[in-house]
Amino acid sequence: MSHRCGVRQAQKEKTRRALLDAALRLLEDQSLSSLGLREVTRAVGVAPAAFYRHFRDLSDLGVALVEESLGSLHHMIGAILAGQDGDAERIDATVAAVAEHVRRYPAHIRFIARERHGGVRAVREAIAAELDRFADEVATDFCPRLSAEDWPPEDVRMLAELYVDHMVMTATAFLEAQAEHPGAAGASGASGAADVEGAVGAAGAEGAEDERRVAATARKQLLLISLGRHHWRDG
Repeated sequence: MSHRCGVRQAQKEKTRRALLDAALRLLEDQSLSSLGLREVTRAVGVAPAAFYRHFRDLSDLGVALVEESLGSLHHMIGAILAGQDGDAERIDATVAAVAEHVRRYPAHIRFIARERHGGVRAVREAIAAELDRFADEVATDFCPRLSAEDWPPEDVRMLAELYVDHMVMTATAFLEAQAEHPGAAGASGASGAADVEGAVGAAGAEGAEDERRVAATARKQLLLISLGRHHWRDG
């Protein structure tokens, strides 16, 4: 009996995974609000009724994709913030990590970029909530140092939100660069500035230049935020 239950559960998880993967593929060229449930089930080869064993509706599936898309980025950036010393090291590690994440999960990043301001309210709210949690984690990391500089909590939170918004913007910029030059995808996966430059050099000339430009701009913007942070309380 337990064996049969285990087989059924495994099959259920397999079908759920197939529905998520099919939806993500279909969403490469359209928004969630225009996606049809029958499109998804047809792509998987299951009856529409089978969809409801896994999700209440397409909005529910979209929320699951949000959790999947942003969950790993949460932990990755959190590890960078906790593990690097010095602004320059953190900036290099963060830009490289975002580039690597986009290389590995372009469809997920595309989904978030499109649906963050898209037409499905539940998904917009899920993205906003996930980014809020992200900002909470960044603020928690900043608090011990900034509290010593007399930063009020609301300013720490504002700074954290700036970093999170920048991560999303940078991820979108890398995605656009890689979409323009598919051969460059994967070139930026690295753990530091030198690694980024070396890896990007392996891509096509145009793609490599575009990714280098995105990385350089992202570093300058983060440096500007960092410099502003150091002088925020001067006045």
